[in-house]
Amino acid sequence: MREHHALIITGGPTPVGTADLPPAEFVVAADRGADNAASLGLVPDLLVGDLDSVSTETLTSIEEAGVQIERHPTDKDQTDLELALAAATNHGATSVTIVATATGRPDHAMANLLTAAAERWAGLEIDLLVDSSRAWVVRSRLDLKVPVGSLVSLMAVGGRVTGVTSSGLRWPLSDSSLKPGVGRGLSNEVTAMHATVEVATGTLLVVCP
Repeated sequence: MREHHALIITGGPTPVGTADLPPAEFVVAADRGADNAASLGLVPDLLVGDLDSVSTETLTSIEEAGVQIERHPTDKDQTDLELALAAATNHGATSVTIVATATGRPDHAMANLLTAAAERWAGLEIDLLVDSSRAWVVRSRLDLKVPVGSLVSLMAVGGRVTGVTSSGLRWPLSDSSLKPGVGRGLSNEVTAMHATVEVATGTLLVVCP
């Protein structure tokens, strides 16, 4: 059970077709994510980043609302999402939902997925809402509760993943290995109301597009 859940709203274009957001004890906006939070009807608890892309109007509204602002230099070694994840961790989050988009710059979209799956955040339970798609970072087990017939892809991140075992999928895996850049885990299909994915070592991104 999630003990302290945080919601991170990333910058870039406004997410399209985002599903219902989960309840959260703490909401972090990453720079222009403050504008996206406003479009989702949210007032963040914290705004982080170099604030080079948040609109003046939203920034003024954030300041007037007394939202905490953590401003960083423009010349920095971390992305705004990394800063937001660090802030969520510092505020005691044990799980995080990242709201992002696949529109806009492809390097930013890819960086968001890779950042979420980075070893630095291994202590967090992380899932993502990417427009109308969903994704989960899996290091041990995922109970996948999505409609039967949903497409699902299992992608290794950062190296070989071993002991991959799945159930409730059209092509189940049993104690298998997956490597980055190999298509074996792509475009599977959910066939049961309750599907599972387990791994022994390594990190998987499980994506329902």
